[in-house]
Amino acid sequence: MGSSSSLSTRLLALALSVSLLFTSSSGHGHSWDPYTDKAKMIHHDGPMLTGNVKLALMWYGDCGKDIKNTMRNFIKSLELPGKDHLQPQVTRWWEVVESYQAMMPGAKPGKIPKIKVKVVKQLTNKSYKHGKVLTLQAHIPILIEELTKGDTNVLPVIVAARDVSIQGLCNGKCADHLLTEDPKPRPYIIVGNPETECPEECGWPFVPAKPGSKGPVLKPPSGNMAADAMVIAFASALADAVTNPMENGIYHENSATPMGPAAVCKGIFGPGAAPGNPGKVQTDPKTGGNFNAHGNKRKRFLLPAIWNPATKACWTL
Repeated sequence: MGSSSSLSTRLLALALSVSLLFTSSSGHGHSWDPYTDKAKMIHHDGPMLTGNVKLALMWYGDCGKDIKNTMRNFIKSLELPGKDHLQPQVTRWWEVVESYQAMMPGAKPGKIPKIKVKVVKQLTNKSYKHGKVLTLQAHIPILIEELTKGDTNVLPVIVAARDVSIQGLCNGKCADHLLTEDPKPRPYIIVGNPETECPEECGWPFVPAKPGSKGPVLKPPSGNMAADAMVIAFASALADAVTNPMENGIYHENSATPMGPAAVCKGIFGPGAAPGNPGKVQTDPKTGGNFNAHGNKRKRFLLPAIWNPATKACWTL
């Protein structure tokens, strides 16, 4: 693994000494309820990403300008606050992700180091070279190689167009952080498009949820449902990739599958959230768009709740 200036994972310490702060999860395998169950994020002796996280983006299919611009602006907003400093900022959400560094054994007290995320490469594939149904074993490794050319210092992100299906998405996940099955596994992120792929699951809260839910339907802050929903999904996967890149870092295991900082708070966007109800968020008086975070170039975003190590509970902007 490389230095803090590369994607390569870096241990903040070698010893595991978190017993004073964290206890082992019990009840592994039960169905997780973010509204009633209390999460315990635990360090499992592995690294997290620190320093500079370099993203390589592949836009697979015709993703459109709205999706590309919205996602890229969100990434920029992780580090660049809006010039007018309207509150709350996307940077504040990212600071909670950065604060996970204090959970690592041997972490030094004081100011938490910054984790800078930057897009260093982009590749567009409008030809659907590998078809419109992508599998994790047959297609994703090929796409990663085409995107990175073997560069292990970047984090690959595969973003799907509206007419592309990616194996593993829709079934409870709208984006995911995974590892390749190469002799030397590497982390990557996949992001699905909810326009035609399970919109009730992955387009919510900008489209009606499954029948029976009584919560309000929000209006996307950018005006594009898919773009804003994909930001929510990508933000969750990015937080997971940073805190648990090799699947042995920091995650919650008190469920059927390990979950990252945003996954344990799924469906929560503001105070008063309940099943089918995203909670209280802000409304743009000009457009009617709903949001909870201000970003770069006066853009607004709706970001998922995230488990805060300081309060040991789900936290929203």
